[in-house]
Amino acid sequence: MSTFKTLLMAGLTALLFCSAGARAQDADLPVILAVGESTTAGFGVARDKSWPAQLQALLDAEGLRYRVVNHGRSGSTTAMALGTLGDGMALQPKFVVIALGGNDRSMRLSREQTKENLRRMVSLYVRAGATVFLAERGAATDGGADAVAASLFAELAAEEGAVLIPSLREGLAGNPDLLLADMSHPNAEGYAIIAARMQALLTPYLQGAASP
Repeated sequence: MSTFKTLLMAGLTALLFCSAGARAQDADLPVILAVGESTTAGFGVARDKSWPAQLQALLDAEGLRYRVVNHGRSGSTTAMALGTLGDGMALQPKFVVIALGGNDRSMRLSREQTKENLRRMVSLYVRAGATVFLAERGAATDGGADAVAASLFAELAAEEGAVLIPSLREGLAGNPDLLLADMSHPNAEGYAIIAARMQALLTPYLQGAASP
C-alpha cells in the first residue's frame, strides 16, 4: 500500500474513532425527552427544524450538556404514546415534556380516558425521578376544546406533581407568518419560537440539576 493510501486510511480511522467517541459521550448525557404529537415530531419541516432539535442547538450554544430526544409522533393519541412508554422509560430521562391530547378528540377518546392515560405516563416518569412538564391545551391555541376539557391538564399536573406549561402553540395560533399553509402546524420560525420558550422554561431546572 502506498504511503498516501496508508495516511488516508489512518486519517479515516482516526475520524471514525473520534465520531464514535463523540456519539458515546453524547449517549451518556442526561436526557430531556419530548413526547407528543405532530407539533413535537416537527411536522412539515426538516428534522433539524423541529422544536426539540432547535432546543438542542440552543442548549449546546449555552454550554448546557443535555441530550434532547424527540419521541413525537404525528397523529399520536395519549393511548398510542402510552403504548410506547417503555421506550421512553428505557432512556431514564431527567426531564420529560409531554404535549398530547389533541388527537384524542378526533379519535373519540373520552376526557376521562385522556386524563387517565396521561396520569399513567406522568406518574411513572415522576416516580422514576424525572421532572415532568405537561403542556396545557386550550381552545384559543389548539382548536375547539372548551375550558372544561382544557382544565384536565392543570388538574392532572397538580395531582401528579408535574409542572404545567403553556400550550406549545401559545402565541402562534392564527399567525400565517409562523404557521404552514394548513394554519395549524408551525413552520420553521414557529418551531424556533417554541424552542426558545422551552429553553426559557427549562433552563432554571437544568442549571439547578447541574449544581453540586
